[in-house]
Amino acid sequence: MLLPEASQAVELRMSREALDRTLKQELFSGPDGRYYLKGDAKSACSVYAEKPQLNFVGDRVVVKVKTHARLGTGVAGKCIGVNLSPTAEVSMVPDAEGETIGFRDAKVERVSDSKELNFLLLPFLSHQIPAGMKINAADVLRKSLQGSVVTAGYAMTLDRLKVHSMTISTGPAGDWLVVDVDGDVSVR
Repeated sequence: MLLPEASQAVELRMSREALDRTLKQELFSGPDGRYYLKGDAKSACSVYAEKPQLNFVGDRVVVKVKTHARLGTGVAGKCIGVNLSPTAEVSMVPDAEGETIGFRDAKVERVSDSKELNFLLLPFLSHQIPAGMKINAADVLRKSLQGSVVTAGYAMTLDRLKVHSMTISTGPAGDWLVVDVDGDVSVR
């Protein structure tokens, strides 16, 4: 009697630097590397974040960004109001389901060192950040394998991927987002 071979989970480790590049490609790919929370590059009054710096703190991903807010009323293409440029920190919990990885429970940790500015901006920014973000990890891996014939001499394809969990691991060997997956890869 033959029994089917049990599937083994694989641990996919993504460095903090690779996750930082992915964040920049997915969210900060707009004009001048900006992510607009309100308005756009042509708006008289807008709020945007730029220059993200990603770190791991406990079980959360923390992104420090430079924010620029032109708050007020647009008149003749100019924003009549106040201009602010605090450095803010947003944190989120890594999340995984099926073929997707992303985050949930995003929250603003810090807007500035000024209590008064925090009082004004925290409620606004808390409603402007995305509550979650999902990236299809299978699509990203398939895309990275497309050039395998040129780089490795073999055509490699990802046939199936199931993400079970994601955790953060920090230590002397580096900072990693550890993704527990099952999957099938074909080599031709």
